[in-house]
Amino acid sequence: MKTKHELELSDVKKIAAAAEAEALKNKWAVTISIVDDGGHLLWLQRMDGAAPISSHISPAKARTAAVGRKDTKAFEDMINNGRTAFLSAPFVDGLLEGGVAIVKDGQVLGAVGVSGVKASEDAQVASAGIAALGL
Repeated sequence: MKTKHELELSDVKKIAAAAEAEALKNKWAVTISIVDDGGHLLWLQRMDGAAPISSHISPAKARTAAVGRKDTKAFEDMINNGRTAFLSAPFVDGLLEGGVAIVKDGQVLGAVGVSGVKASEDAQVASAGIAALGL
């Protein structure tokens, strides 16, 4: 039997606050989603001015990073490098950069997905949120 770490509400609030601060600092209107290790939505925050579609893309990125056990940039790169068959993989629909896995001691606890600005900026906001946990 293994001991399993999991996100608590206080962790989710820290991540969300730090991600929001990063977005505000850069004047980026984004949607921030946080999921657990099974891809279940724990938090969704659409900032003022964020495009409505970002509230669909953000949780998809988070879910894909969590269940895929890696940042979504890896999936986007795989597809862009010719492995287009991966587009037919079931249950993963957020294959764009901006989903970042939350990892502690090699174990994925969940993920943060951000949508609304350039892909690398989405990832920057997500990473800033995760950094608040001090893992």
